[in-house]
Amino acid sequence: MGRAYALLIGVIVISGCMSRSFNDHDSVAKEVYGSVEIRRTEDGVPHIKADNWVALGYGYGYAQAEDNLCTMAEAFVTYRGERSQYFGPEGRLRTHSTIGELKNIDADFFFKLVDSGEVVNMYRDHQSVEIRQLVAGFAKGFNAYLNGLRSRNNTNAHQACRTAPWLSDISDADIYRRLYAANMAGGTTSFISGIANAQPPSDPALRRDSKLPAPLADLTRRVAGVWLQAGGQSGIGSNGIAFGASATGTDSGLLLGNPHWYWAGPDRFYQAQLTIPGQINVSGVSFLGVPVIMLGFNNAVAWTHTVSAARRFGIFELTLQAGDPTTYLYDGKPMAMTAVPLTVQVLRGDGSLAQVNRTLYRTRFGPVVDLASFSPALKWTEHKAFALRDVNAENFRIFQNFLEWDQARSLDDFIAIQKRLVAMPWVNTLAVGRNDGRAWYADVGAVPNVPDDLAAACATQLGKAFDKGAPGVPFLDGSRSMCNWRTDADAVQAGALPASAMPSLLRRDYVANMNNSYRLANPAAPLGGFAQIFGETGKPLSLRQRLGYLMVRERLAGTDGLGDPGADSASVRAMSLGSQAMSALLLKNRLLTEVCRRPSISVYKDIATGLTFNPAKQVAIGKACEVLRHWNGAATVDAKGAYLWDEIWKRIGKIAGPSLYAVPFNPADPVNTPSGLDARNPDIAQGFGAAILSIEASGRPIDPARGEVLYVDKDGRNIPLFGGCDGPGYFTSACAAWGDEASGDIRDRDLLGNSYMQVVSFDKDGVQAYVMLSHSQSDDPASLRYSNATRRYATRHWTRWRYTEHDIASDSDLSVLRLTVHGLDRQQAGRRP
Repeated sequence: MGRAYALLIGVIVISGCMSRSFNDHDSVAKEVYGSVEIRRTEDGVPHIKADNWVALGYGYGYAQAEDNLCTMAEAFVTYRGERSQYFGPEGRLRTHSTIGELKNIDADFFFKLVDSGEVVNMYRDHQSVEIRQLVAGFAKGFNAYLNGLRSRNNTNAHQACRTAPWLSDISDADIYRRLYAANMAGGTTSFISGIANAQPPSDPALRRDSKLPAPLADLTRRVAGVWLQAGGQSGIGSNGIAFGASATGTDSGLLLGNPHWYWAGPDRFYQAQLTIPGQINVSGVSFLGVPVIMLGFNNAVAWTHTVSAARRFGIFELTLQAGDPTTYLYDGKPMAMTAVPLTVQVLRGDGSLAQVNRTLYRTRFGPVVDLASFSPALKWTEHKAFALRDVNAENFRIFQNFLEWDQARSLDDFIAIQKRLVAMPWVNTLAVGRNDGRAWYADVGAVPNVPDDLAAACATQLGKAFDKGAPGVPFLDGSRSMCNWRTDADAVQAGALPASAMPSLLRRDYVANMNNSYRLANPAAPLGGFAQIFGETGKPLSLRQRLGYLMVRERLAGTDGLGDPGADSASVRAMSLGSQAMSALLLKNRLLTEVCRRPSISVYKDIATGLTFNPAKQVAIGKACEVLRHWNGAATVDAKGAYLWDEIWKRIGKIAGPSLYAVPFNPADPVNTPSGLDARNPDIAQGFGAAILSIEASGRPIDPARGEVLYVDKDGRNIPLFGGCDGPGYFTSACAAWGDEASGDIRDRDLLGNSYMQVVSFDKDGVQAYVMLSHSQSDDPASLRYSNATRRYATRHWTRWRYTEHDIASDSDLSVLRLTVHGLDRQQAGRRP
């Protein structure tokens, strides 16, 4: 440690004084709760070393606030249901996250109903002493940084919120609200507006049921267009590959963790190392406001997650008592909904506050939800209503699971923790261990206990139509107790499946998941026999998913040009950033052969925009054909052809599979089919020509480099990026999902894709990890940590992770901050009363 202190940039001792206590009382024992060091290495990543759990949480809360104060503070306002008070009722959330882009007033009523004080108390009461201490310390550390900032006038830090009225101290309740919001990301948060606006019919004209079955086809069509997995956006998800000993040629596994996630907002990843000597030493990332590592590694195991295809929620159709739309029948007996009167403070145009009142409703299943946005057939009428049940509403084990994984001593220990707690909320898990040649895949977590026979027996007419658009979502008859989710004696949670009924696989070659169903954890050993609620198994893979399996196959064979056969750290790192598009690999050459035989195309429609041209427009295609002939199918920063191909794919990708491909999908060969181009389809040439017209209309050249149209604006300068969106099948993901490439202004909030990346292996010296954090540690433009890691990522420069004390101390960029924790009362310290 002597070298570390020789490199010390600054040592600050903070006595934590709060403007309010965790429980809003003034009795604070002036007891020292230990000390913590925040040691920052390359790119400003904190290595937090503490005496105890309170101090560890304190250091982590301090570090996160130092880097992301404004985002965190605004998120706490959101989870408290106070957005309308500060930002007005009609505004919307300003960053993207797992709760969507809601109106403030709807977000407020939702969180006041669902993330209530009652839930906070339940969450706290279900936690271990260690979690309670981490949470208490985290809130204390956040406040310590904030109070220190208030006392300093010589810094430009956090100008976006520094004087905002909504920037305030937090309590442990704020952290538990934040944790519960993460719980619901795989279900409830897809229905926030529907829950916040669910009202019984008052106008007799609104009470009449929609005529059936006319709306059912529309219901199926509209549901099919809705992304009901965590994140609420196509492309949110991940690539995860775990290689076993037969692939690595060693006695240990190797892991690629490649989450595709938000670059901004409260769910962005924050990277750190958390250490209490002798108790925990773990590296990785967590969401902002979360005091444990959620995805990462220690010296014995490494793990990653991908968004699961399993459904974590269900809908119950309620039969209402005649004349009373807030009473439903259950086994023939009337049951009154629980009315919950709520009040939200609203900022008016003149700066004054007003109150808005709503009464929302709960049932035995969960909150009432208005599903009219899917179809008029699903509105609340005098005869029927709908309730949402989320399996994670009662899952208070999630972050205890993460904490135990952070301390896992072996892969067997890791697996045993997962099977004992059955807590993962909406993700698959892939893991490897030190001195263990196996690779682990599991979709073992909180999943509704709805076997196929129950779903078939209890699906309503509306539920069957819903299922055609969103297969696997249990949409059941809520009037019969036999249709409620079943409870298994071996299950950890009532209404949830036991671990024995969930898919998992151990292999010595590899397991992988790219957000597809469990079935192809390894195509050589397909899994089966699990309930439909775990996801469809007979449908085509997405292009990205197929490319992932193809890349693994080529890497193990050594045919990808990246080195000898097998999986080693260097080749897997290169493979993960190759930036190829599966659509181009499959179809580009055949498309050029078939379409480019002519000098021009008569374009009469644009499939992507719906525009028609009468008379048809004659489009010269020679230049476009030449660009694509010279393009190798990869979206590297300097690639000229990826932009044109993506515009073409926006059109021909809309053609139904059987009409686009010459070889149809074969369920027995899902990785290699469908394939070939059905050149007989005239829409293919139309899509090619319409793409050229669209580019010409934008004023852009037809062959800009990828980095000229895909970039992020940081510090007033564009950082060019590589990769692409999910649709064309880019394994290397970078997508301006909410931005406008033509506007010349793409910021963090517009991007999703590669976020935190890790390639982790083990050798005789322990864990060896290479990492990237694409969006950087801080979201504050005044911070040195705002763009440095992004620039490193843009050049494909992996950072060798400094895990040991020696490695940390030898970093030339090392800075050390020492903090002393004072002033928590017994409850704040996480002790049980």
